[in-house]
Amino acid sequence: MRFVRFIKGDDSVYGILEGENVIELSGSIFGAFEKTDNRYKLSEVELDIPVEPRTFYAAGLNYQTHKDKMSAAIGMDAGASDAPDIGYRANNALAPHNSPVIIPADATDKVNYEGELVVVIGKKVKNLTPENAMDAIFGYTIGNDISERNWQKSDKTMWRSKNTDTFKPMGPWIETDVSLDDMTTIVRLNGEVQIRFATNDMITGIVPFLVRMTKYLTLYPGDVIWMGTEGDAPNLLNGDVVDVEITGIGTLKNTVIREE
Repeated sequence: MRFVRFIKGDDSVYGILEGENVIELSGSIFGAFEKTDNRYKLSEVELDIPVEPRTFYAAGLNYQTHKDKMSAAIGMDAGASDAPDIGYRANNALAPHNSPVIIPADATDKVNYEGELVVVIGKKVKNLTPENAMDAIFGYTIGNDISERNWQKSDKTMWRSKNTDTFKPMGPWIETDVSLDDMTTIVRLNGEVQIRFATNDMITGIVPFLVRMTKYLTLYPGDVIWMGTEGDAPNLLNGDVVDVEITGIGTLKNTVIREE
């Protein structure tokens, strides 16, 4: 099932996507909901981010080639691969499908994309086990972790390199029925394939992350966990269009605009 969140007047509402039609819902997708009589064409609605997370988590260096390249760039091992580490991102950076990524005028030319699988939590959980961890997942969406690499190196935290407004496009919807082992992540820049990798070929999989995180943290419905990326990326230029496709989910598309 595909859940979309779209703009209706001054609010955002949820719907179920059936073919090219959106059926508006009432209630909560994380609780009780029902279909309404309101129907729209997908092409006629403006999609919003598919969920507003209570907490926005991000796994770093979770694919081997990306980890190796980052290690080479800094001249040391970029991180241990046997202990899942999680970071945080800011909700202000979230942006929906088809909206622009705005690069500030004072950003350097080292701005890259990172196509990522996003896990959406469906219920309040603590102390998950390997046996029940997947039960906490509501579904999956797609993220593009835009990163200003020179800021990432120079600042004490990643407050602007990762969290500048619009630097975290997410969407286009939440898919609840997927096969992780069958999924492929494909990133296109201006229509040309830049990288293709097995989505589930992570150093640390989803289950170990959920188990370790919930030993210390309570996860809530709507929390999201971005699972990292593979490879590296060219520097983004004004007018570039980035498509992040994950088979079984869909394609997240955003255009880059650099401020003057």
